[in-house]
Amino acid sequence: MRFWKYHGNGNDFILFDDPGGTAPKDGALVKRLCDRRTGIGADGVLYVGRSSGADATMRIINSDGSEAEMCGNGIRCVAKHLYDRSIVRRTEMIISTLAGLRSVRCSVSGGEVKDVTVDMGAPSLECADVPMKCDGSSIDVEISVEGRRIRGTGVSMGNPHFVVLEDLDGNDIKTLGPAIEGHPAFPERTNVEFVKADREGLDVTVFERGAGWTLACGTGACASAVAAALQKLIPFDREVKVRLPGGSMWVKVSNDMSTVTMRGPAVRVHEGDLDLG
Repeated sequence: MRFWKYHGNGNDFILFDDPGGTAPKDGALVKRLCDRRTGIGADGVLYVGRSSGADATMRIINSDGSEAEMCGNGIRCVAKHLYDRSIVRRTEMIISTLAGLRSVRCSVSGGEVKDVTVDMGAPSLECADVPMKCDGSSIDVEISVEGRRIRGTGVSMGNPHFVVLEDLDGNDIKTLGPAIEGHPAFPERTNVEFVKADREGLDVTVFERGAGWTLACGTGACASAVAAALQKLIPFDREVKVRLPGGSMWVKVSNDMSTVTMRGPAVRVHEGDLDLG
């Protein structure tokens, strides 16, 4: 079976072009393929299908075998694959995800996609939407974890996030990431972002639900920008640089919170044939 390997800011994926929807999607197989010692190695597997209501469909299964609703870095890689392989030969396209339809715009140089801008839709800050066990708004909520109280903002970008803006040291972050991901306050678990703001933008460290510590997370960058804008640490309606361990992307949160746009790179690493026997 043919596969491609892509990454967005170091957040890496195995991609299967799956127009007939026949590629195996069981969690055990995905875990085996994503293993970095005995498999291909990746943070997740992308399945690119076809749809009458969109230019393509995207499904993402994390390296632990769980399925995510949306993946910001992954959708940029899918857009690059669609354009570079001449499956969709337009720079603007619609991709269907479990979180809904997303519009993307590709920046092309030398006949290949280099950067992709994604309309990530409107964030939700309601506890029920994140989902998070709290009442009403999920802005600046306190949870008890690892014997301490941590404040953060729950944000749904089609998938759940908990953004922590407290000034924490590296050891605290290392402990709190996995503890918050599986905290009882989050019935579907959550992605966790630790954020520091300065004049140039945001520094973000992500513990990704289903993948662990990751070099980048597109929806996490968006959720971090939403939470930081609400705390007046960055402006609304202006593209802000979000720095992650694997590189930077640029995020803009509209003043009316109707949409978040994300811009960042997508890179093809290699392709090959996989024996699933």
